[in-house]
Amino acid sequence: MNLIIFGPPGAGKGTQSDFIVKKFNLFQISTGKILREEIKNKTVLGQKISLLMSSGSLVNDKIVNELIRNIVTNEKYANRFILDGYPRNLNQVNSLDLLLKSCNQKIDIVLKLSVSLETIKKRISERRTLEKRPDDNEEIAIKRYQTYEKTTEPVIEHYKKLNLLKVVDGERSIEQINKEISDLIDLI
Repeated sequence: MNLIIFGPPGAGKGTQSDFIVKKFNLFQISTGKILREEIKNKTVLGQKISLLMSSGSLVNDKIVNELIRNIVTNEKYANRFILDGYPRNLNQVNSLDLLLKSCNQKIDIVLKLSVSLETIKKRISERRTLEKRPDDNEEIAIKRYQTYEKTTEPVIEHYKKLNLLKVVDGERSIEQINKEISDLIDLI
C-alpha cells in the first residue's frame, strides 16, 4: 500500500509517519528530511535549498520531483511507502501520477492532519527548543502555514474528488491520532 500524509509544518506528520511506518512496515519518504539531508551534506543543491527554506519559501518542483523519482523508482519501496510533505501542488500531483503509473503503482489513501495555526505556533516553539531546527521560528512558521494552506488546497480537492482523502483531527493527543489513522488504514 502507498499513502500520502498532509498537514502544515508542525502538524505532526513526521510523528504520525513514524507510527505508520512501524505498524504497517512501510518506508517513509519525507521531503523535509530529504531536503534537510541535502543541507546537512552541504551539497550545492543543499545550499540552494537552505536559502529557500530559511526565507520560508517552498523548494521548487523540479528539485523535489527529482528527489522523489529517485526513491519511488527504487524497487525496495514499491507499494510500501508513505509520502510526507509531497505532493504540495497540482504540478507535483501530475508528476507523481505519471511516475506511479510508470511503476505500476497507485496511492491507496490520503490522510490530512487538520491543525489550527495557534496549535502550529505552540508546537513549533516546543520543537525549536527540543530539536533546534533553523526553520522553526514563529514568523517563518506563520508564512509556511499560509503558503501550505494556499498551495495545497487544490491538491486536497484533487484527492477528495478521487475519494482517497481522509481528514484526521490533528489537535488531539498523539495516541488518539494514531488510533484513528490505524483504523482508517485497516479499512483499505
